[in-house]
Amino acid sequence: MPKISIIIPTQRRPLGLATAMASVVAQQGVDVADLELVVVDNDAKPSAQAAVEALTAPFPVVYVHEPVAGVANARNAAMAVANGEFIAFLDDDEEAPPHWLATLLAVQAEFQADAVFGPVRARAPDTVRLHRPYLEAFFSRPGPAEAGLMDDYFGCGDSLVRRAALPDPVKPFSALRNFIGGEDDMLFGQMKAAGARFAWAPQAWVWEDPVPDRLSLRYAIPRAFAYGQGPSSAAAVRADRLGVARWMAIGLVQAALFGLVAAVKWVIQAPDRAWALDRAARGLGKTLWWGPFKIGFYGRTT
Repeated sequence: MPKISIIIPTQRRPLGLATAMASVVAQQGVDVADLELVVVDNDAKPSAQAAVEALTAPFPVVYVHEPVAGVANARNAAMAVANGEFIAFLDDDEEAPPHWLATLLAVQAEFQADAVFGPVRARAPDTVRLHRPYLEAFFSRPGPAEAGLMDDYFGCGDSLVRRAALPDPVKPFSALRNFIGGEDDMLFGQMKAAGARFAWAPQAWVWEDPVPDRLSLRYAIPRAFAYGQGPSSAAAVRADRLGVARWMAIGLVQAALFGLVAAVKWVIQAPDRAWALDRAARGLGKTLWWGPFKIGFYGRTT
């Protein structure tokens, strides 16, 4: 049985998927006998099947077709067939350097972590000029310069999880987040509440190449609003009314303060105006977090 299953969810991103899969095949410092790659295709039609089955790799490559829309559905479908003791997650717009997996495993062993996260370095094409620094930062994940245990957690992209630490080793992702995302945040929040150990691996970084239609404020600011909803909605799931009230109050202050700053910066066309708008949107999301204000970023397969 393989020791590590690498999972790549995908949906109609053939070029990104090809890059991600090639970077997995090029991994070094890991015994190929310990590996398997699982690609889950969350498209109504099995559009990625031919590319996955044509991949030449020194370890098993498993194709999974999950036609039912939803990011949690896709991840759970891959988990259902993955055999690894450890699960490494890579997105279909990411490219992992050859040392990536070996570094995640080394940090996990050093700190006996239940989940390990690494940095994400977004790169926008040269054609993107307006708000380029903000957009690259928006899709990036920075962190401490040194490896070590951490109190917080990040999303699945560029992570390694010990399967035995999951609340459900086969179906750990909540279908409640199928269309709005954050299914990974909910999972890691549950693990944290159960006492899981999280670690940071600064050398296990990956490149991220966002699809062109996401490299604009039209996408990033609504997504920032949705990210802001996370803490309030997570507190609501735990029936933590005081927590919901606290996050909503924090959000009101942030929305008012950074909204004013953003308005001023927009009037004077300050180069960093997008950053203030982002903070205001996240604050507003903390306040307006329930049903009618949820934004669906996932769940389309046609």
